[in-house]
Formats: sequence, C-alpha cells, structure tokens
Amino acid sequence: MNPFPFTRFAPSPTGYLHRGHVLSALFVYAAAEHFGYPIRLRIEDHDKSRARQAYIDAIREDLEWLGFSWEAESIQSANENRYLRFFQKLKKENRIYACDCSRKFTFETNPTNSEGEAIYQGHCRHLDLPFTEKNAVRFKTPSTAIEWNDLRLGKFFENPAEQCGDFAIKDRAGQWTYQFAVVADDLEEGIGLVVRGEDLRASTARQIALGQALGRKTPPLFLHHPLICAESGKKLSKREHAASIRGERELGISPEKLLGEVCVQAGLLSSFRLLSVNESILLAKKHLFSKI
Repeated sequence: MNPFPFTRFAPSPTGYLHRGHVLSALFVYAAAEHFGYPIRLRIEDHDKSRARQAYIDAIREDLEWLGFSWEAESIQSANENRYLRFFQKLKKENRIYACDCSRKFTFETNPTNSEGEAIYQGHCRHLDLPFTEKNAVRFKTPSTAIEWNDLRLGKFFENPAEQCGDFAIKDRAGQWTYQFAVVADDLEEGIGLVVRGEDLRASTARQIALGQALGRKTPPLFLHHPLICAESGKKLSKREHAASIRGERELGISPEKLLGEVCVQAGLLSSFRLLSVNESILLAKKHLFSKI
C-alpha cells in the first residue's frame, strides 16, 4: 500500500483567491489526473496574524463555484499537536536551536541569495539560548548537496546550507513557518506529489533535508508550474493587487468566462473561448506533459 497516495492544493487564507490561484489549481488537478493522485484541499493558515475565517470560507466557495472538487480536506490550525511532536523530535536529536536575531540584524549580518533571502550563518547556533516565546527556532541545515528531479524542469543539485543557511521553523511571533508546517503536513497527510509555482522551487532542497530529519525516507515528487505575471512583470499576487475571484463573481463573471480568460493569460489557449473546469484541466495537462 502506498503510504503517500495524495497530492494537494494548498492556498493560504490571507486574502481572497485570485487568478494565479486558479491557474495553480488547474496545474495541480492536471498533474493529479496524469499521475493518478487523489487531491487534498489543505488550508495553510499557519500565519495566524493574517488568516481570516472569511477567506477560509471563500476558498471553498470559490473553488466549488469554478467546478473543482476534492477527496480530502485539512487545515493547519488543527495540527498544533503534530507540530509540537515534530518539534520535540528535532529538539531531542539536537537538530534545532533558539535564535533571538531580529529581521534587521539578520539581513545586516548575513549574505543574501538571488531571491533576496538572507543566508543565515548560524549566529545563534552555539549560544544555547532558551526556547522561549520571544525567540525563533532554527533548523541546523546540513551542508549536504541534495539531488532532486522536477517533473517539468529536470534535475537540480543544491546545497540548502548554501542556499538559505539555518532556516526558521518557528518565528519570533511564535508561529510555525511555512517551511516547517508544509513538510510536517506532507509527511503526515500522505502527500506523494507536490505541485506548486516556480516561485517556490528554491524551497525544495531545504524541505527535503527537513523531511529527512522528521523521518521521511523518500521525498515526494515535485512539479513546479509556470505563473501568471501582473503588469509589473512580477507574479500575480495579493501584493500586486490581483483582482479577487470573489470580486469578479460579484461583478457577474461566469466560471466559464473566468476559466477561459485564465487559460489565455497563462498561454494555455491562443484565443478566448468559454471553458468548463474539465476542459481547462485538460489544457493544463497538455501544457505540462506534451513534451514529457
């Protein structure tokens, strides 16, 4: 029996879904169909300062309005015991340490990578600071080259210690980080295929390393899909003031029109036509796998 039978669509409820999320869902569902994985909807509300119940409710409603369905569902705020259990495992094995470095100090005293992320050099690694609420918790990232294969982009050979250094699994606000929560959830929720945007590709090697520390023997398969860009050239996002699906619905757009426009924007379709969700998934599938 396969212990990792699922893939997942995992939006964060820090705002309403927008067209970038729709495209991501199309690619997730396309890959799930291609490889034969059932889908879990996972609400990633680890950022408690920005998550809102209205956004959580809207995620389900907007996806159903578009025609998506899923076989399982989970929400990160229900997983505190899971995270504490893995935290205790890492602590017992001396794989983590407390850190009191501020964001400003971190960027002033460490080099940055090509994504503008600080490569933390372990300033607090040997200080034996207490695991208190005011301190972050960092993973002792092993300096080991990790080879992994992207199902769309090919092979990568990366050392996470050089990419990001010792990364946080809990921040100074007491919140579990994205990097930690998703690895713990993917392990416990049987995620064998991770489909996500190219902007998250650089997180892969560190997540494989953390997964190994948590006890995962075989990493999931990874596929990083292309993104829709805003007029600024940056990926379509809340920060780039992307129009929400909720707002477009209120203006009277139909699911078929929205899906057709998303497929044109993403280059999945050369000229606009109304599309069902199944037709849109088929276009995404052809885009991803026609050359594989």
